[in-house]
Amino acid sequence: MDLVLWRHADAVDGIGDHDLARSLSAKGERQAERMAAWLNRRLADSTRILVSPALRCQQTAGALGRPFRTVDELAPGADAAAILRVARWPETNQPVLIVGHQPTLGMAASLALTGVAQPWSVKKGAVWWLRHRSDDSDNAVLLQAVQSPDGL
Repeated sequence: MDLVLWRHADAVDGIGDHDLARSLSAKGERQAERMAAWLNRRLADSTRILVSPALRCQQTAGALGRPFRTVDELAPGADAAAILRVARWPETNQPVLIVGHQPTLGMAASLALTGVAQPWSVKKGAVWWLRHRSDDSDNAVLLQAVQSPDGL
């Protein structure tokens, strides 16, 4: 199973209780477009795309031009274990792309790779691509790629 964790791109600063309504900045729109082009060349057509209800995540995912599903459990403040549960990691064979937030994505990556949720940093607009490989001789989690939009 492939699990792709994509942090939303750069967003405008929020005020008060309107965190879910924060939109992408002009820089964030460029980041999302660059990363979406990179992802679209690599993602399987069967990839399930699950997105936080926050506007900045919706806009980031929208740059892919693919259908996605909004999942309330991916909102800011989500639990790392909840992200893995929603993705059905590592049970499903279908690849999953999660568009969400820090620090949850970094903690989910560390939980999937090491079994312990740690505060790893995922840059704005960046992707961490994990692969669970299970066969007769091995049951491993591999870090396939870490890609920042600034490196594209």
